[in-house]
Amino acid sequence: MALADSLKSLREVNLSDLTLDNIGSWPIAVKVVVWVLVFGLVCFLGWNYHLKGMREQLLAVRTAETQLREEYRLKAFQVANLEALKAQLAEMEEQFGALLSQLPKDTEVPGLLEDITEKGTDAGLTFDSIALEGERAAEFYVELPININVKGGYHDLGGFASGVAGLPRIVTLHDFAITPGGNSGELSMRIQAKTYRYKGEQ
Repeated sequence: MALADSLKSLREVNLSDLTLDNIGSWPIAVKVVVWVLVFGLVCFLGWNYHLKGMREQLLAVRTAETQLREEYRLKAFQVANLEALKAQLAEMEEQFGALLSQLPKDTEVPGLLEDITEKGTDAGLTFDSIALEGERAAEFYVELPININVKGGYHDLGGFASGVAGLPRIVTLHDFAITPGGNSGELSMRIQAKTYRYKGEQ
């Protein structure tokens, strides 16, 4: 019956009689309701303020967790493929070394000229001239053009080009011009051969 009496006294309260000056004489039911409302408001504001900071922390931690998971996934992938990558690197270094060995060093250019001359004479050609031009530097290599003038038969010219292409060093043939030589089907050929060396070997 105490609850019923409290509710009845709440209905009988005149709100205009309730002031902060007479707070001590307020009915118990009114005091309880006011204290519950104040407590609820304080709890709500404190909880909301506290949770706001925690929400921001949670968002920051979740963002960091996502970044760390991505870093972990990337590093795990790298670790899992480390041996394969090492093997691939070793294979590439071996191939690079093999290609570098095909590029003549400065001291090997005279030997290369002898090889080109030998291929021409083996093919039955007569050399009018063979002359080195100045080196031309590119990004990773240096190019050395060699101007060649030879005379011989059509098939002899083809045999010479094939022989130069088969040299163990990288030699490319460019800008050729074939003209009649005048003597019983003999042809004159002007051609530019280019050899290369790795720029790091200067």
